Amino acid sequence: MTNKKFLLPDLGEGLPDATIVEWYVKEGDTIRLDDNLVSMETAKAVVDVPSPVSGKVLKLAGAAGDVIVTGTMLAEFELDPNAPQRAEGQDTGHHHGGAGTDAPGPGDKVIASDEGGEISETDAPAPQAQGDGERADSGTVVGAMESSDAIRSEQASSAGGVKAMPAVRAMARKLRVDLSRVRGSGADGVVTMADVKQAAADGSAKAGAASGTAASAGTAPAAKPTPAAAPAPARDAAQRTQLSASGKPMRTQPPSVSATGQPEQLKGVRRNMARVMADAHAKVVATTLSDDADIHAWTPGNDVTVRLIRAICAAAKAVPALNAWFDGDKLVRTLHPHVDIGIAVDTDDGLFVPALRNADVLDASGVREGVNRLRAQVMDRSIPASELSGHTISLSNFGMFAGRYATPIVVPPTVAIVAAGRGRHQITPVVGGFEAHKVIPMSLTFDHRACTGGEAARFLKAMLDDLALAQ
Repeated sequence: MTNKKFLLPDLGEGLPDATIVEWYVKEGDTIRLDDNLVSMETAKAVVDVPSPVSGKVLKLAGAAGDVIVTGTMLAEFELDPNAPQRAEGQDTGHHHGGAGTDAPGPGDKVIASDEGGEISETDAPAPQAQGDGERADSGTVVGAMESSDAIRSEQASSAGGVKAMPAVRAMARKLRVDLSRVRGSGADGVVTMADVKQAAADGSAKAGAASGTAASAGTAPAAKPTPAAAPAPARDAAQRTQLSASGKPMRTQPPSVSATGQPEQLKGVRRNMARVMADAHAKVVATTLSDDADIHAWTPGNDVTVRLIRAICAAAKAVPALNAWFDGDKLVRTLHPHVDIGIAVDTDDGLFVPALRNADVLDASGVREGVNRLRAQVMDRSIPASELSGHTISLSNFGMFAGRYATPIVVPPTVAIVAAGRGRHQITPVVGGFEAHKVIPMSLTFDHRACTGGEAARFLKAMLDDLALAQ
């Protein structure tokens, strides 16, 4: 019998790893070609990975919650010579290497971006199979990545007293399942994807429904809540030194190595956000301009988000330099004739930036409909990965929560991001006296490598002028 190792492929987003959500098989099972093998969570989606072969499952790499590095072993199979197999070189839909080889050819390139656009290229081949000569399905490894079978273990979050993966929580929201009423079948009581689907199918944990009693027939008793940790006793005056009690400065000791919280490894969206922000901080020469948009002339019914998007489009037409991509390695700037605006959407799982395509040709109702659709798809995690990349400029409307001005982060390859703060009224001098005008604080961060200060200031001025119009 021939054995085959299946390495985790690039799932189409250029990310270095993915998290196991749920296995559809167990070791010893028989699986057929293209049957679902495992559900994997990336920074932007939950993806079902099909089996690349027909045969017996010999080994599975890790359990739900484990992080698998792209290009490392995901599963090992014993091939069934009597069952259908994919021909060497046949496209699997997961961006594997060239036909009949374990690695991309010398001319193959991988172009990827964590947040959209072409930002880097590499000619580095994927790692070759080692050891006993078995062919390993290497997939596409982004950048120079060392191949190994290392697995980093992760823990499900315990928000609301329920242990569950972010993808499971998203599925529960989508299926309207109350996780607090689902009995977890995973290790340590973790609620799995199968638990949520079963609860949705039998209607035993509908969101908003009154919970039954533990004594009800067929109803599992609720899990006993874990008691909260007792607060640390306050240090009384006798425990304080005379120096500290006197209120004078004193040398303090380093904090204890013990921690009160539970360490949690970042995964999925937050894991990707950490990488993207660190990369942006290291590469971009960020400069921020701030000013107030006077919206005193607005007539009733104006939509703040719609007006902000319209103002960005007007400014991009007046000053194209900020509606652009910049390759800092090659010193190449790409100006875009269209405006695809990345709309920052904050969720419990982390930050998403879906793209509102061709915002410059949409009317007010089209913009509002597009924004609503993107936010709804983000919240239920149904948004396609293609909608989370390729924007030409970004907008963060953080003022809907709090805050006036900000220094938003420019994520390559884009060169600018606009941020709107919380509106307020201020006293404005006018002919004959003073008036109270409503203003929106505006912040514009731009990559000074690709834009001049004058271009950024003119862009911001064009936005302020458009926002000052009545409608």
